[in-house]
Amino acid sequence: MYKHKIQIVLILVAIFGISCATASEATEDSSLPNETVNVQAELEKAEELFKQREDTAKLEKAVKTLQAARNPNNRNFEVEWKYSQYNYFLGKRSKSEKDQIKAFEEGEKAGKIASRVEPKKPDGYFWYAANLGEQAKISPVTVGAVKVDDIKEAMLKVVEIQPDYQGASAYDGLARIELETSGVIGNGTPEKAAEYAEKGVELEKNNSNLRITLAKAYLALDRDADARKQLEYVLKMEPDPGYKVEYEANVEEANKLLKEKF
Repeated sequence: MYKHKIQIVLILVAIFGISCATASEATEDSSLPNETVNVQAELEKAEELFKQREDTAKLEKAVKTLQAARNPNNRNFEVEWKYSQYNYFLGKRSKSEKDQIKAFEEGEKAGKIASRVEPKKPDGYFWYAANLGEQAKISPVTVGAVKVDDIKEAMLKVVEIQPDYQGASAYDGLARIELETSGVIGNGTPEKAAEYAEKGVELEKNNSNLRITLAKAYLALDRDADARKQLEYVLKMEPDPGYKVEYEANVEEANKLLKEKF
């Protein structure tokens, strides 16, 4: 049977944001806003850099590009949610815990802002939750135990607005919450985890994160044959070309689980 780590691992995937900055938010940025920035041009430049994120230097440059385009006196929804997204990926690639936390905290705040700017869109909620979830992984007691309900609420909001957002990844986040809070805090169960992950897979068959999480839920339920099918699917599936780096990491994890559990 799959052994849970006594650690809260919550990802992905959202929550608040604001259209006009308060005085406290205006002081969050280290420099005054550049009113002459061509926001659309900077967004396009950052997107091209983000596509090359296997090179961490390009990812760092994408984050800095959007940071320079942010304006606390006139929040731009797309700038904020993408800044949140890029920080999430930067945190995942960072080597030191200090750098990871810095990126995830920046991403959390930007996601919150984005969701207040556009409360009927899923982007801000999702990336808020994703960044907060990674902080929970690093600090399961001081962040995870305190923020688990916030993360879950945000993921449920994404499901409410757009269930298939980001390849139905909100279901992956919800499933992980169930798995990692089972027997630790809250009332998470592997049964509920499997239910969430199955719903996600119904919406997006080629989300390797969902397949890995579903396999873990099945292992926790002693459904080894079903778990193996999910892991083998990951190895054979056609990945989204835009997420090749992340897919390769999941292939590595699938192979590891197959070796350890079978």
